[in-house]
Amino acid sequence: MSHMPAVDTPDHAPLEYTPQVAEATDHIYPKVRHLVTEAEWQLYAPLIDAIDRLKRERNACVLAHNYQAPEIFYGISDYVGDSLGLARQAAQSTADVIVMCGVHFMAETAKLLNPERTVLIPDTEAGCSLAESITPADIRELRRQHPGMPVVTYVNTSAAVKAECDICCTSSNAVEIVESLDSDRVIFLPDGHLARYVASHTDVEIISWRGVCIVHDEFRVSDMRALRRQHPGIRVAVHPECKEEVQHEADVVGSTSQLQGYIDAERPEKIALITECTMSGNLSSQFPDTEFIQPCSLCPYMKKITLAKVYESLRTLEPTVEIPDAIAQGARAALARMLAV
Repeated sequence: MSHMPAVDTPDHAPLEYTPQVAEATDHIYPKVRHLVTEAEWQLYAPLIDAIDRLKRERNACVLAHNYQAPEIFYGISDYVGDSLGLARQAAQSTADVIVMCGVHFMAETAKLLNPERTVLIPDTEAGCSLAESITPADIRELRRQHPGMPVVTYVNTSAAVKAECDICCTSSNAVEIVESLDSDRVIFLPDGHLARYVASHTDVEIISWRGVCIVHDEFRVSDMRALRRQHPGIRVAVHPECKEEVQHEADVVGSTSQLQGYIDAERPEKIALITECTMSGNLSSQFPDTEFIQPCSLCPYMKKITLAKVYESLRTLEPTVEIPDAIAQGARAALARMLAV
């Protein structure tokens, strides 16, 4: 090999693509070959190898959301999944250090479920438009307007917001959580589109909030119809954070884990996942006989997590996620109620 590409890590220590690195990482590349060029891989592989060594030294595990880039999803993750799956894995973890390759509320969830462990978020600016759409004061005002009504919060919220609520939910268990409360009326926040989806699947009256996910809110009915014209016979699978009229155009509506389950069961010839488009690339490795048509909408927050930032976070054990005890107690109780259901 005449030229060994090197990548500069945040601490400026170059990591080179050596024969030893190649030997340690070459088994991963076939999974991402159609998504990552050889030149890119020779930059990623030294970081993957270095992260793997740090994971062993730190007794660390990496949780990666379905929307993470393939070099993270396949290269360094110990567990992958949607927010509910990652919450369950965090609750069961025996690692000393948990690295969340996702967004900040997911890292807070991992910390709430593992208060004695170190939880790292490689970029503190990996936020969420939904989490930013509501505050604890907003919930207190909703409780004042609707006294005695239970409050369900989507996990895409801050720990401070969770602490003001009765129970959490994810997109995959939202209907089940609402119906578990044995109430005719429920406050459901912050995603307005998900609230309407839940309302259409239960007799419980839903009092909703006006939050949206900036990724899913972008999709339009015209996009769905154009897909069907351009790709006859295509299946269209939509996330419930999309607009109600977009959901009505779908063959199936579900969380990221439910959409993956649909593909596994149906094995469609062609499918469009109406969600963050990195998920299509990641699943294309798992389902090579399905053609994934990608009407792409990227989450700018998820993309803040990179291999270089994960490496630096594990190297320095920073930035850590810390939650004040007064907030953690209430937020942990809301999460525990969800996991119990």
